[in-house]
Amino acid sequence: MSRLFPRLFEPVKLGHKVLRNRIVFGAHTANMAENGFPGPRHIGYYAERAMGGAGMIVVEPVPVHQAAVLTRGNFRPSDDAIIPHFRKVTDAIHAHGAVAIQQLYHIGAHGDSDNSYHAHWSPSGLPSYHDSDGSHEMSEAQIWETIDGFVQAARRAKEAGFDGVEVWAAYIGMVDQFWTPWCNRREDDWGGSLENRTRLSREILTRTREICGTDFIIGLAISDEPDHPVALTRDELAEIIQLHDDARLMDYVTCGTGSYVDFYKIMPTFLYSEKLGADLASTIRGVVKHALVTAESHIRTPANAESVLSEGAADMVSIVRGQIADPHLAAKAAQDRPDDIRGCISCNQMCWGRRSRDYWISCLINPSAGREFEWGGDRFTPAQEPKCVLVVGGGPAGLEAARVAAERGHRVILAEASARLGGNFLLAGQQPRRAQILDLIEWYERQLQKLQVEVRLGTYVEADDIPSFGVDQVILATGSLPDEAGFQKALPDIPALPGIEKGNVYSVEAIMARQAQPGQRVLVLDEAGGWRGCGTAWKLAAEGCDVTVLSPDPLIGKELQRTAADGPLRRKLKELGAHWRTEVSVLEWHGDGATIVDHNTASREFIAADTLVMATTNRAMNWLARDLESRGASFVEIGDGAAPRQAPYAFYEGRKAALAI
Repeated sequence: MSRLFPRLFEPVKLGHKVLRNRIVFGAHTANMAENGFPGPRHIGYYAERAMGGAGMIVVEPVPVHQAAVLTRGNFRPSDDAIIPHFRKVTDAIHAHGAVAIQQLYHIGAHGDSDNSYHAHWSPSGLPSYHDSDGSHEMSEAQIWETIDGFVQAARRAKEAGFDGVEVWAAYIGMVDQFWTPWCNRREDDWGGSLENRTRLSREILTRTREICGTDFIIGLAISDEPDHPVALTRDELAEIIQLHDDARLMDYVTCGTGSYVDFYKIMPTFLYSEKLGADLASTIRGVVKHALVTAESHIRTPANAESVLSEGAADMVSIVRGQIADPHLAAKAAQDRPDDIRGCISCNQMCWGRRSRDYWISCLINPSAGREFEWGGDRFTPAQEPKCVLVVGGGPAGLEAARVAAERGHRVILAEASARLGGNFLLAGQQPRRAQILDLIEWYERQLQKLQVEVRLGTYVEADDIPSFGVDQVILATGSLPDEAGFQKALPDIPALPGIEKGNVYSVEAIMARQAQPGQRVLVLDEAGGWRGCGTAWKLAAEGCDVTVLSPDPLIGKELQRTAADGPLRRKLKELGAHWRTEVSVLEWHGDGATIVDHNTASREFIAADTLVMATTNRAMNWLARDLESRGASFVEIGDGAAPRQAPYAFYEGRKAALAI
């Protein structure tokens, strides 16, 4: 029994199974299917989390009908051919002691015609909030067809070895579209009264029990949407769940947040407070007599989970992104080793960020996610021939390369020119609400110390210095620097910003490192549309500057759309009094303001300002690599030193380089 997390590691009886702990790896679309079947990538992904100690794993949702297909990585609906493929998934999960559940879903109105090639089906034909299409009002025959789709999917799940299913009634998808008067405007036996509106879900659960038997777990997933009056209130949801619980239709209820009406809260980033799902879970736990309650949504850590359980808000806790980031979170927590857990930074860049572009998911800080079958999971095979390795640069790429090389038994020297580890990632961690990045850097510092990596800070390495290290392998992770010329991609014919020599023009790195003191009126030119520019604008606005963000894009935070962070970010900037101009670039800096050009009309306008902050593309700091290359020396170049990019690719290349030694 864990001393730090006693409630979390109490076994709990769920239906005919006893879970070894109360940690759930909840359902999410990993999008890893190959030709509609789970393959090695999918199997390895879930096996690693079962091996890592999760008590229950809810495998990603399977669409129950062709109208429900949402992504190109979805499983095949309505096809028994999938059963033997899923058997490989359940065998892998069971082999490591976890209970295996499969989520069943139908998104109703909110479909994706590009993938489904089918009309979206819904109770009353309302528009989709996932794409720009309308939906088809279902006939009674189509309602029964959908019910049978759920039931047959449950049958296939049982035949494939799953211990149960979780019926998805969240985000105002198909099931809770029937529950919700706003989107169920029917006047027949499927709409109107509470009994009629819950008929669909009651039929699904009842018939699933009949066909799958009593030794089969049935769960129900719901979500909380308090910010939109069209959604069901918590009390209305509680009434619906109590109705189902009184009839003993399900064994547990999972409580999440958000909806298709407000997508940002479904996978909340660091802009939101933690433990979001606990409030709804507490409400539901207050009315159920038979079903267990799982709290889900932004519960990142074992400490979060323990507090939710200790407060009586839930019986189980779903930690999804936390176990994507560290699949062995449960085992480490059970051993009272929370400091060894690689903490999720709530960025959504490679989990939801990749899923939003219809790729299989991964993780910014754990590049093994989705590559477990290729890289052996989040574990490391000792090197056959230990070597001495020099890593130059202590940013994300260098930190991961040094850690993994040491994990594999190599002797590692990490040389960093500055006084601290982290590189530009350290500066990102100093933006508002991004301190989880600083926690991650501290995690690396602890791991490097345990692994006896020799960290040399304040050590600038030149080509002539390399022989003195006496190493067998050199990895260069030298990072990148801002473009001093102020070149803007949107103005490709202008090699340097006119007027930059007049001063008061700084990079975001200079501002975040406090190497420059901005004036009161600040222009932030953001060509990337990510946190580098937007987070710096937020920090300056929070410190009292009058901030105007300039972007050649049609909206602020363009790249943050795929992480479900752009809307909350813009709201925060507005709250702080910031302004912005879109589809513009800086034509000239005058020292006391800038002339901007409108890309639609070519019109020009002067904006007075004391300071111009540039968030444009960096340049690789690669002169050491070029010098070594000219001498014929052997080295591996990774991260921004190879090409300036976002952080995920630095962590990926660091891991890959260390595995290759």
